[in-house]
Amino acid sequence: MPRGPFSGHAAGRGPHVAPPEGARVMEENTSPTTALISSSVAGHDCCGGFGNIDFRQVARWEQRTRKLSRAFGSPHLACYSLGICILLLNILRSHCFTQAMMSQPKMEGLDNHTTYFLGLAFLGWGFVFVLSSFYALGFTGTFLGDYFGILKESRVTTFPFSVLDNPMYWGSTANYLGWALMHASPTGLLLTVLVAIVYVVALLYEEPFTAEIYRQKATRLHKRS
Repeated sequence: MPRGPFSGHAAGRGPHVAPPEGARVMEENTSPTTALISSSVAGHDCCGGFGNIDFRQVARWEQRTRKLSRAFGSPHLACYSLGICILLLNILRSHCFTQAMMSQPKMEGLDNHTTYFLGLAFLGWGFVFVLSSFYALGFTGTFLGDYFGILKESRVTTFPFSVLDNPMYWGSTANYLGWALMHASPTGLLLTVLVAIVYVVALLYEEPFTAEIYRQKATRLHKRS
């Protein structure tokens, strides 16, 4: 999936001094991993960036104040704009994930055809759940539309939600797991665990909030009838 979006020396700080060769190698090897960790923790929780932007907090702020909707002229336009930012940052997260794997050694025990095809199966399974989730939810349903007051008639229960709770999150996790296995990367496996933990934490906050939004909607409809 994607994330988190993002020399010379400053005047008065003296001439630039190149770091030792070992320091440059360490920086090159660890910076993609550091970038992914930073973006994963900041993001979606799947929605964050190098600037420590938590887009779910932005969405909750919008839900309380409606300031984004007023600024963009409509809740739909505001939601689309936020969704595009999330998509771009998720693309960058995936790039950082790949760079982190490529900059670290492979695990010999995983570097075989069986593991490769197992990873390919996870990748295919993940894509099915991510794409079918997007189809079932639509753009606004996928990208925090409920925080903007853009609600569906009821919570979606069709495939893939009929076979798995939160298929978008777990499909995304399967994509990362598959990609890590295909590259026999212990770094990729470690970062996949990190991504899964971030998603679990996100769900602890998201699910009660979403349930409450639809409970309030049902209460309003009941009072009108």
